[in-house]
Amino acid sequence: MKPYIGVGLSVGILAGIWTQVSIELGLITWVAFIAWACFFAAGGGAHGFRNGLAANLSGVVYGWLVALLTTVADFPGVLAVGVGVAALAMCLQAGWAPLSFIPGAFAGTAAFFGTALSFWPTVAALVIGAGLGWASALIGDRLQRLLIKPEAAAGARDPNHPVQTA
Repeated sequence: MKPYIGVGLSVGILAGIWTQVSIELGLITWVAFIAWACFFAAGGGAHGFRNGLAANLSGVVYGWLVALLTTVADFPGVLAVGVGVAALAMCLQAGWAPLSFIPGAFAGTAAFFGTALSFWPTVAALVIGAGLGWASALIGDRLQRLLIKPEAAAGARDPNHPVQTA
C-alpha cells in the first residue's frame, strides 16, 4: 500500500473540517493552508513545525515592517526598497537554524500582504495551519498503520520475502 494514503486521508478530513470551522468563525481559511504546506515542505515532525512556523511568523513581521516603512517614508519606490531589504533579510536569517526555511518566510510575508495587512488574523491562521500540519501527519501515520494488512506487514518482515523494509 502506498505510504501516503494515511496522510492523504487525514489531510482531506482535517482540511474539510478546518474549512467549515474557519468560515463559521470568520478566520482566514487560506492562510492556514500556507502554514500547513510549509510544515510538510520544511520536513514535517517537530522540525517542520518549528522551522516552518518560525519562518512564517518572521515573514509576517517583515511584511509589517515594510508596511510601517511606507507610512513613515515618502519617496518614489519606498515599497520596492522595503520589499527588497526584507527579501534580503529573509535569506540572511537562514544562517540561524530556527529561521532556516527561507520559503516559509516568503510565504508568511505574502500571507500578510494577501490579508490586507491583518497582522493578528494572519498570525492566528498560520499557527493553526502549522498545528493542522502536525496533527495531519500524526493522524496520517496512525491511519497508515491501520490500513496496512497484517499479513502484508508480516510478509515484509519474513526473511524469505523478496522485499524487505528498513
